[in-house]
Order: sequence, then structure tokens, then C-alpha cells
Amino acid sequence: MSAEPVAEPPSPGLSDAILARFLALHPKEIDLSLGRVARLLGELGHPERSLPATIQVAGTNGKGSTTAFLRAMLEAAGKSVHVYTSPHLVRFHERIRLGAPGGGAYVDEDRLADTFTEVERVNAGQQITLFEITTAAALLLYARHPADVLLLEVGLGGRYDATNVVERPIASVITPVSLDHQKFLGEDLAAIAHEKAGILKSLTPAVISRQDDVALRAIEREAARVGAPLSVSGQDWQAREERGRLVFEDGDGLLDLSLPRLVGRHQIENAGAAIATLRAVPALGISSAAIDAGLAAVDWPARMQRLASGELTKLLPDGAELWLDGGHNPDGGRAIAATLGDLDERSPKPIVLVVGMLNTKDSEGFLEAFAGLAGRVYGVPIGSTSAARSPQEVVDAAERAGLSAEACDSIPEALAKAARAAGPTPPRVLITGSLYLAGEALAANGTPPS
Repeated sequence: MSAEPVAEPPSPGLSDAILARFLALHPKEIDLSLGRVARLLGELGHPERSLPATIQVAGTNGKGSTTAFLRAMLEAAGKSVHVYTSPHLVRFHERIRLGAPGGGAYVDEDRLADTFTEVERVNAGQQITLFEITTAAALLLYARHPADVLLLEVGLGGRYDATNVVERPIASVITPVSLDHQKFLGEDLAAIAHEKAGILKSLTPAVISRQDDVALRAIEREAARVGAPLSVSGQDWQAREERGRLVFEDGDGLLDLSLPRLVGRHQIENAGAAIATLRAVPALGISSAAIDAGLAAVDWPARMQRLASGELTKLLPDGAELWLDGGHNPDGGRAIAATLGDLDERSPKPIVLVVGMLNTKDSEGFLEAFAGLAGRVYGVPIGSTSAARSPQEVVDAAERAGLSAEACDSIPEALAKAARAAGPTPPRVLITGSLYLAGEALAANGTPPS
């Protein structure tokens, strides 16, 4: 173990100062509407009408991973791919990836600051949310820089999300829908699925991941209303693991592929959704060889990510494992727990959780998935948001879920306690509960996304 200095995230730049000003443009952080962003895009000359071929991805769980699979497969086929995702882990720049031949990169500070300055000037102080004005900036960047495809991940919901200004995407994707953000999207699964299905467009092929029956019925109703053809997991396509391979099957045949690089049985379904999407748009010309290469190359930080080196790993004993996942709702908890169970079957180790969560999340529901699996939970604060639960609140939720828990003041303190409590078998430690916490862990470990 080591107490070497922890790496610091990049220093704030001009774009960070402008982001702070953007926050003051609307009294609410979230106020779902298309009117304000449509107004600003009009004043910017309608960049949303000059985008590359766009695939829009909505859902509750798995939309980021599905987007990552799409990018990896498209780039393996030689396509240049813009990507818009949220939230970021360490710096805002991670939300905007600009495609280029041979592979893209996150937007650089100068380009981002210049674009923010332009949209701030054009907006002229009018009321608009942070997500809306930054989405407008992203669309302006994408319209001005040539690429073959834009992968556009929905921020929240779908129908009134700022990304839903694109009128004619080439495909729509809805990953698994579950209860989350009920304050904004509706209190039950049918209402939430209805909002997610708001991205569906007439005659635009839509790929639907495996859903609860209630959610699927809501999506099917909206698809019938707007005339969107559906390709549904379990009905029109399926992806499964078979003898150490990923087998994808649809009406056009069967593909025998490599298992995805991303860890977890839920990633089979996410990879399947990406494959089904590319096969629903044959004009893209993505071969099975490119799909296979993308499965092997895909990278998506903080989704069952193994931290094999870095400052935090040095706080654990030799032979220990440190994992990171930003899952934060009950369905996410169940997917993570299933992955930990699979890892435990192959290589048994004591499982320890380091957990920080937002006060808007169902902490007890998330943690229930780990009862009988994790031996100890350490509750930690999240310093990057005022909406975090206290470590003691996390501990209380863990104990109600049937887990042994203890409050800590930081991730390093929790890891140090896990190391001291380790018996003869080094532990498998998972930092989880929030993407905000995952970002703090990556920054503290000195391994920010690249």
C-alpha cells in the first residue's frame, strides 16, 4: 500500500467559467421542454438540420454502453463518429466526442470555449437550462465538423429532452426502461416508458431492448401512434452467450461473435441492441467483421471497469481487485450484483462495496441486490454535488437492506479500512452507487477517461 499524492483533475479553463454562468440562466436545473432549445437553435441557424446521419439512444439503463458499442463497431468499419453522452465523469468535455478518420477524441478546451462563447452571445441572457444550452453548443459543433454518423444519447426521458430536436434520425434505440427520475417522468413504469418512447419517429426503424411487459406495451402504443417500425428483443432479435461466444440472431440470420470486452451478462443485451440497430440500417454497410472487432475494442469507463493500477489501487493489499460502476437504481444494482456473482463463481473473494448515492435515488432498493453477496458496505460522501446522501444515510439504507455497513469520510478511508479488515483472501472491492462518485474515483486514481 502507498500514501503517494493523489492525481488532480485538469485545471479549470474558460469553458468551466462559462458553464458556471450558464447555470444562472434558469432557476431550475431540470425543466423539460423543447421550446427554449428550439428557439436558440433557430437563432444559431438551425444546426440540428445539418447533422450527420443520427442514431438517437434513450432508456434508463444501458444507453451509454449501447452507444459505446455502436461507436466501436462503426469506427471498426472505418466510419467517423460524433458522440453525445451525459453526464460526464471528470470533465464536461467527455460529453462531446468529435469524430475523425481513424477515431475521434473529446472536444478540446479551445474549441469548446469558443463555441460556448458563441452560444452565450446569441442566447443573450434568455432563460434556458444548462443541459439545453450545452446541447445546442454540441449540435453546433457536430454540424460544423464533418462525420459519417452522430450517436445522440438522450439526457433525461425522451419526448421533451433537448436532444429530441432532431426530426429525422436514421434509427432510434430504447434500452431497458425502469423506475428512475420519477419526479420528472412519471411515477409508474408505463408513464416513464411513454416519455422514453417520445423519441420514436414515423418510418424510422426503432430497436427496443428487452423490457418489462408494462414498459413494452407503452412503447408499442407510441410506435403505433407515430408509425415507427419496431425491432424488439426476444421477438425480432436476440443476443445470448453460448460456449464462450456471443450469438446474435434475427430474421436475416445468425452471427457467431466474440464476447464483448465490457464485463457483465447485461452487456450481452446492450451489444445485441447495437448490432440490431446497425442491421436495421443496411445503408451503413457495417460488416460482421466490423461488429466483431467493435466488441473486442469497446471501452466505456465506470461500467464494471477494473482499475488495475493507479493511486487508489495502492491502498489495497496485493491480490485485491478494485472495480468501478456508476449504477444507481434497483435494476442497475441487480445487473451489477449478477456480474459480481459471476466473478465470484470463477474466482471467489470477499466482496466489499464502497457506496455513495444521490438523495434522489432509491438507495435501499439499489443495495438490496447485494444482500447475501457483499460482506461489508462503506458509505462515503460525494463532494461534487450538493444532492448527495450523507455516508450515514447510505449506511442506514444498507442496514435496512440487510447489509453490514460503516460510514467513512472518503473513498481512500474506505479502501484503507477494507484493507485492514481483509482476511487471508484479498477482497474484491466495488466503488458504486453514482456516476458522480465514479468520476471522483477516476480522478483520485489518476485515470480519467480519455
